[in-house]
Amino acid sequence: MRVAALLTCLLAGCLAEKPHPCESPALLSGLLSVSTQNEKLWTVAKYLYDALGQRVRIMELGTYENKSFTYDALLLFREAAMYEIHEHNRTCLKKPLKADFQPMAIPKDATLLGQFVLGSSSGPGEGLLVNSWAGDLPDKSGKYVSTVTEFGCVPVTSVSHTEQFGWVVTSFVNNIKGITDPSQLNPPEFCPDAEMKGSEVEPTDFLSLFLSKK
Repeated sequence: MRVAALLTCLLAGCLAEKPHPCESPALLSGLLSVSTQNEKLWTVAKYLYDALGQRVRIMELGTYENKSFTYDALLLFREAAMYEIHEHNRTCLKKPLKADFQPMAIPKDATLLGQFVLGSSSGPGEGLLVNSWAGDLPDKSGKYVSTVTEFGCVPVTSVSHTEQFGWVVTSFVNNIKGITDPSQLNPPEFCPDAEMKGSEVEPTDFLSLFLSKK
């Protein structure tokens, strides 16, 4: 009984600690969806995120202004290059990428809005403990609210505001720590000789790639 009581006290003490800004796992993969207030854009995508190698790949399908589209992009920040990949005809378009890598994280200057349970706190396994944070977008163009898990700092949702789309909601599901096929974060065999074309692409953060291409 004393051991059980001690464990209960330790657990209560841990949950009582004030949440702190955090950084998501360095290797993540999963699915995410993006929808906008003005209903112009809706998309769902498989994402691969490698903070160690500063590489991101997005494979999405969706609708923009009632027209369907698919998009496959590989961002290599250390090489300052972005590849638009077209698997159907095995071609690539290589573009310069002039931007600093922005890790998936809650910035240190973010403001804690609160700690919540998604689902139910009535029984074990019925809920997920999360923290919600607010702050300014990296380019100071608006505000954001991001929600991450208390344990692991895994992204759950992010809401931001842009002049082009109004409120933008991003939801993450089926997140996995790690990447099952790391080769997908390298240019396909038909890409290495792709000629650099186009103007510089400067996404301000991980999710702005969705918006900058529309």
